[in-house]
Amino acid sequence: MDRLTRYRTLVKQIVQKHADLLNSQPVPGEEVDCVFDDLRDQYLLLKYGWPRGKHTHYTKIHIRISNGKIWIEEDMTEVGIANELVEAGIPKEDIVLAFNPPELRNIADYAVA
Repeated sequence: MDRLTRYRTLVKQIVQKHADLLNSQPVPGEEVDCVFDDLRDQYLLLKYGWPRGKHTHYTKIHIRISNGKIWIEEDMTEVGIANELVEAGIPKEDIVLAFNPPELRNIADYAVA
């Protein structure tokens, strides 16, 4: 399996795992969906609906793959997607914490870009 295929597979497994966890503890009126776009290498976990009479719609996880690296654009998880990727065998130099400003990315052990 080539690196891109491996990265896509791992990212989808991690996002799906988080969706399954959220769906195992449902909030009435709220839905959880994964959006996997292999053509554009965009992977999202969305929460939306009308729980408790208030409209919600947000991205819990947004990951993209670009130039051979995994860019974490949004991570609203407790454990941290980067930690899960490293645990799955992805080297830190292939993970960009894109939710951090570019000028601050060099303070972490992950890729700058």
